[in-house]
Amino acid sequence: MSAPQSPLFGSVADVAERLAGVGYLASTAVATTVYLADRLGKPLLVEGPAGVGKTELAKAVAQATGSGLVRLQCYEGIDEARALYEWNHAKQLLRITAGQGTESWDATRDDVFSEEFLLPRPLLTAIRRSDPTVLLIDEMDKADVEVEGLLLEVLSDFQVTVPEMGTISATRRPFVLLTSNSTRELSEALKRRCLFLHLDFPDADLERRIVASRVPELTEALVDALVRTVRVLRTLELRKSPSVAETIDWGRTLLALGLDTLDDDAVRATLGVVLKHQSDTVKAAAELRLN
Repeated sequence: MSAPQSPLFGSVADVAERLAGVGYLASTAVATTVYLADRLGKPLLVEGPAGVGKTELAKAVAQATGSGLVRLQCYEGIDEARALYEWNHAKQLLRITAGQGTESWDATRDDVFSEEFLLPRPLLTAIRRSDPTVLLIDEMDKADVEVEGLLLEVLSDFQVTVPEMGTISATRRPFVLLTSNSTRELSEALKRRCLFLHLDFPDADLERRIVASRVPELTEALVDALVRTVRVLRTLELRKSPSVAETIDWGRTLLALGLDTLDDDAVRATLGVVLKHQSDTVKAAAELRLN
């Protein structure tokens, strides 16, 4: 069995303070759930719409704690070889060819299925690390259901079985954070192994504080105007609602252009920073009454 990871945080307040120190302003609910996941040694499943800061939370935890970040980006068709490990077949073939006629097949086989020929992918990499590690399994809902079965062994026992080499167990459990945009329902078996956090767009006050912390040169009035406008856009039925990161980008855009007010001309000229589909731009222009 693997040893539990030493706690990364001392308290809920410590989580909030240290995440804020790296630019991630966490609500009490977020800070509490991160603390519990760390203290209980359980994976944390974070669901919510795209652009609310799920991936950034994992990055912030790694940065705030000085942990290494190992990321498994999920996508349709990802398989065990891309998630866990695969063998370097080209190098194995060269080794087999070089050994022909000079050694027994048993000796060659033992050699080609050794550490030298193993290509660890994110899951195995995270399990084998002895330093503090944050394992980010990003957009889990994009992976096939079969990949969840693979994760069950990893998240239950923090070990990986390589048939040719045996079972590899973690010497130090990573802090595991899975994200999902809820495009499909994850299995109950996977959810049972995780703590759950639903992350939504921040309220107006929190988003103002986030923008002000990331773009401190903006005036309070301009930050307020930005956040109010973005919140209006999010009430529309858009193909893609503006993310918090795009609100920040909009603020930086206005700063770069030397604009100190968000009037109709400024919105019209810069709306492409937060809206990435023409149909959304047309709908927003009508709602905001831009000529």
